[in-house]
Amino acid sequence: MALNEATKVLKVLLEGGKEYVCVMQLHDSAEPGAVESALAEFHGEIYQRPPLRASVKRTLRTRMIYYIHLLEVEDRRVLFKVGCQAGTYVRKLCFDIGQVLGTGAHMKELRRTRVGPFIEDETLASLEALAEAHDQFEEGDPSRLLRLLQPVEHALALIPKVAVRDSAVDALCHGADLAIPGILSLDKGITAGSTVAVFTLKGEAVALGRALLSTEEILEKERGMAVKTERVIMKPGTYPKKWGQ
Repeated sequence: MALNEATKVLKVLLEGGKEYVCVMQLHDSAEPGAVESALAEFHGEIYQRPPLRASVKRTLRTRMIYYIHLLEVEDRRVLFKVGCQAGTYVRKLCFDIGQVLGTGAHMKELRRTRVGPFIEDETLASLEALAEAHDQFEEGDPSRLLRLLQPVEHALALIPKVAVRDSAVDALCHGADLAIPGILSLDKGITAGSTVAVFTLKGEAVALGRALLSTEEILEKERGMAVKTERVIMKPGTYPKKWGQ
């Protein structure tokens, strides 16, 4: 759940990796060793066609399974944890695992335990806890509410970053694209077309943009546009206007 300007970064979380804990129901008995071997076959890049009830076109596509671990087998129920690329259908994954096992299988229960940098044990709060924290805030004590709220920068922890000069910040806040002279540092591995986060030297999120050049190309050139600004996060006027002077 995002508030105010933080709603602009939800796209990053939608595109980020996910982790799930799943209960898979087998249609016939299987040894734990066989189940573990079947799961191992789905580690790495897999082909997947969205299920019939999916909201997207049912075309064959590839998705990355970063890890998949067997946690427990009880009767015909299999508990496993999977970390996967956005857009992976776990219920289709269960069906395919059942095909490999030769038993058939379907997804019985699913719980999302991670989205991008946000992990269940560290960041989830119940609605009751949020309501209690808000009541205390209304009474003049913001401490519990502040412990539940995360800075918008936390949502951008896993995407490539570009740090800019203070003199470039306000222009970016008005929607200007980022030119190479305004960059002071940048992460390795940026590719043309990838999403990047633009930060101040103090670590404040300024904007989200689309890289026009790779890290190597930006470092090689002295002039030209490096990032096309797509979503401005920081309010104009936060930094003094210095562009055009």
